[in-house]
Amino acid sequence: MKLSLVQLAGAEGRPTLVVGPSLGTSVTALWSRAAAHLGERFHVVGWELPGHGSGTPVQDPFTIADLAAGVVEAVDRTLGAVTFGYAGDSVGGAVGLQLALDAPDRLTGAAVLCTGARIGSDRSWHERAARVRSMGTPAVVEMSAKRWFAPGFLEREPDAGTALLRSLQDTDRESYALVCEALAAFDIRGRLSAIGVPVLALGGSHDAATPAAVLREETAAVPGGRFVELDGVAHLAPAEAPRTVADLLTDFFVCVPARDPVHEAGMKVRRAVLGDAHVDRAIERTGDVTRDFQEFITRYAWGSVWTRPGLARRDRSIAVLTALVAGRHFEELEFHLRAALTNGLSREEIVEVLLQSAVYVGVPAANTAFGVAARVLAEG
Repeated sequence: MKLSLVQLAGAEGRPTLVVGPSLGTSVTALWSRAAAHLGERFHVVGWELPGHGSGTPVQDPFTIADLAAGVVEAVDRTLGAVTFGYAGDSVGGAVGLQLALDAPDRLTGAAVLCTGARIGSDRSWHERAARVRSMGTPAVVEMSAKRWFAPGFLEREPDAGTALLRSLQDTDRESYALVCEALAAFDIRGRLSAIGVPVLALGGSHDAATPAAVLREETAAVPGGRFVELDGVAHLAPAEAPRTVADLLTDFFVCVPARDPVHEAGMKVRRAVLGDAHVDRAIERTGDVTRDFQEFITRYAWGSVWTRPGLARRDRSIAVLTALVAGRHFEELEFHLRAALTNGLSREEIVEVLLQSAVYVGVPAANTAFGVAARVLAEG
């Protein structure tokens, strides 16, 4: 999907910050006031939804993952293969979460505003898509004005509010409807624990579309995720509280820790060997007591040892199985038996490893190990 970028503030050469729009808004109308502050530290560029602002209208369906891939392609085409910070509101925030899953190596961090891992319901999105296809986007202006802004905002900031509502009226109806359908299909609640980049979530205290309480709960499922609730803000935080949003984003992106390539390589191997489901469960159980240990084993066991070229992964599995039998670590033996199958050992080779262990480690330990293996191998 080919998306267009808009230069908002700051100079090239500064750290790149890509910002994303909300459904029915142009990125300029939503982000221009916050970008004026952010431009002091960042090169701020925005991307447009299809048929919104300067975005080209489309006729074919797409997904949130397609939009995320389109953002990366647009950055590559316009700025080169740079790493960048990302901030998005509503559907733009959903794209930020998808980017954190699909392109973590391109992000320094993701700030997601007034959004969710699942927004609304299938039925509500399909109903809105049908209404806009039939009557155009002016049919949803009144509803959007009530949901977008906290009480008193339109009276305090009529120019900003008018610009946003005008961008909604000018949006291509089919493109708007297709975004609705993309949101209807979007649900990554079960994948939040797999996010490995720093995440800041901002929720509005008056936001009925993506309630702050829900976003707070979802952020807690992201390893290291941080949530801040914005008082007096509804659904369009960058327009409603531009200085506060800019300050929070600046603090977040300036303080994002440097990327740790050893940890990243370790997490990649750990997931490849043990499987996403096992690693996700381990991360979900991580608390203050075990967080440092999880970081330790990812960086040193998986990032420093399992990544070494001296042994193939199947050979490392043989060594691990033997060591676990010797240490009588049968709970870990269970999932490393599954890992051994992933790493290419056959059922017959696993039996041979356990027989070898019986000779050199001891029959009682091997007896228990064979019982574990029988259960694992019976899973098919």
